[in-house]
Amino acid sequence: MVRPIAGREELDIFTRLPYTLNGELADDLTAGRRRPDWMWVALRGDHLLARAAWWGRTGEAVPLSLDVLDLDDSAPASARLDAGEQLVRTAMAAILPSATRPPEYSRFVPPDWRETTARAVEDRMTVLERTGARLLVERLRWEWRPGTPIQAPTGRLTFRPVGAAEELLTLMTAVLEGTLDAHSRDDLTRMSAREAAVSHYEDELERYTTPRDWWRVATLPGGDPVGFVIPARNAYNPVIAYLAVLPEHRGKGYAGDILAEGTRLLAERGAARIRASTDVGNPPMSQAFRRAGYANYERQLNMTWGRRGGGLSGVAAGA
Repeated sequence: MVRPIAGREELDIFTRLPYTLNGELADDLTAGRRRPDWMWVALRGDHLLARAAWWGRTGEAVPLSLDVLDLDDSAPASARLDAGEQLVRTAMAAILPSATRPPEYSRFVPPDWRETTARAVEDRMTVLERTGARLLVERLRWEWRPGTPIQAPTGRLTFRPVGAAEELLTLMTAVLEGTLDAHSRDDLTRMSAREAAVSHYEDELERYTTPRDWWRVATLPGGDPVGFVIPARNAYNPVIAYLAVLPEHRGKGYAGDILAEGTRLLAERGAARIRASTDVGNPPMSQAFRRAGYANYERQLNMTWGRRGGGLSGVAAGA
């Protein structure tokens, strides 16, 4: 049987399969970031064969990401893959508006997942590939903890709050030239740099409830912009939400100065930890995080679909 959970009272069924997000599910339901009809299970009797859950913003009708997909790893390969595929197809047909691009899938995995959990991770990817998904990017997740030294200001840059939204949008548009970020590169295949900047601003940055006067523009002593950093707090942690260096200033180590400023601002406001992430394919930014004392505690795999159709065509509602 493939169906959504009946409500909070079935969380004990849903959490029979382990995953790092299990401890957040109850709070997410309370906050409206998850809904029972976005949390689906595949059952044989009382046995949980597979599960999937989507996450979204409080009050919104359509989820933003598929961030839980688990299989009974003790079941035969064909059985667990088939159960997972049926679950995802059925749930997507029921949850998502027709002819829309399904939300991205993200999976948190250990830094050494290829040596420790490769089969389980690859099984989940195989299930989604059967429905038309493809791997977009592997990302490194970073964490800073209090007590870790923060680089003192070098004097190379000065920092000021971001002005009007237009100033940030102009900078966000400019930094997309030559970007190494896979999501940004994917956006640029479908829209202009300005459109991509506006989309990111409206879909993410504008929604942070922490003060905008935390946001900083980095400038040379004469006032010319070099880059910017967006320290913020999401629903779970203080974060470095966005950090970028303008193309003409790359390769000079400025990312480290800018990261230190963002880290310092959050640390001074009592952050118990600071989270951030960057693509595996962006070595300069990874080096900046390492030099700043951030630890790579986890990786993240992101998969995307095209528009509904292809692997998802002909799906009957009825996860």
